[in-house]
Amino acid sequence: MKDNRSFNIEKKHQTKVTHQIVDIKVDEELKTLSADIISRACFGSSYSQGNQIFAKIAILQEALSNPSLLFGFLNFSLFPTESEKKIKSLRKEVDALLLKLVRDRQKESQSGGTSEKDLLQMILQSAANNSTDKPQQYMHKTDQFILDNCRSIYFAGSETTALTASWTLMLLALHPEWQERVRVEIAEVCGDDDDQLRQCLKDMDKLNKLKTLTMVIQESLRLYGPGVILAREALAKMKWGDFTVPEGIHRWTLIPTLHRDPENWGPDANEFKPERFANGVSEACKYPQAYVPFGHRSRSCIGQTFGMVQLKIMLLKYENYKRILFVGIFCVFFSL
Repeated sequence: MKDNRSFNIEKKHQTKVTHQIVDIKVDEELKTLSADIISRACFGSSYSQGNQIFAKIAILQEALSNPSLLFGFLNFSLFPTESEKKIKSLRKEVDALLLKLVRDRQKESQSGGTSEKDLLQMILQSAANNSTDKPQQYMHKTDQFILDNCRSIYFAGSETTALTASWTLMLLALHPEWQERVRVEIAEVCGDDDDQLRQCLKDMDKLNKLKTLTMVIQESLRLYGPGVILAREALAKMKWGDFTVPEGIHRWTLIPTLHRDPENWGPDANEFKPERFANGVSEACKYPQAYVPFGHRSRSCIGQTFGMVQLKIMLLKYENYKRILFVGIFCVFFSL
């Protein structure tokens, strides 16, 4: 995440921003940046290979979201559609690319030639430390472990972070007073020129000092969090208020109803008020355990700290502009 190559919007859009307006398709820009950050964090110096893999996974994700696949998932597997064939082919391509990357890294590790501390290396080390299987069994389990984790990291971490950043930018555009407060804080903590901002991306102490930006992100996650459902299965018969829940029943909780409940958040539950998080989540509402953008307790998202840092870095990139306006479905960025 320390790499700066994706920091300059101006270069990508070939636009001189001084005294000009920059019109950017924010959702696509944020998806690209989010995938870029995850790829660097996952694969380190093998970033270009990782980007190629994630590009394939993005295509796979789009293919899987095709509504016409519903019939294929029911009973028509004997007569695969073109979409199903495409998905099968993409899965093979992704797995082959991932396994090649894993084999190359394993060879480097065995020869003592790697100093990587990326996520891939951590996963490989974890699998090696916890395996008591025979070599062939270990190899098969490790391969599957790596494949599953790399897919999950992209599916769970890329799109959700990009969506949250999009909503946060929209809320800042609609609330210029908070936009100004965030900008003042960034200037005080990080400095207000490009070089200082780049250095800030590498300094966790400075990122942790961005309290106003953190409050804005937390409020954005409350109002427009990327997750909408918490699903749980009753492992035994239980009482839940006046209801008896039989064993094996699946319960779905709608996160937006928890995050916008006036009884918990007050009469302004539907309003954008980041100040409610001034003293942290524990004092933001009556029942802080009902704030679940990353899940709760043992089922909470293991990537929530990474996700918050990633969001700060992505938003710092856009706060490099002096003003953000919301016009229709577009965010317009000014550099004055």
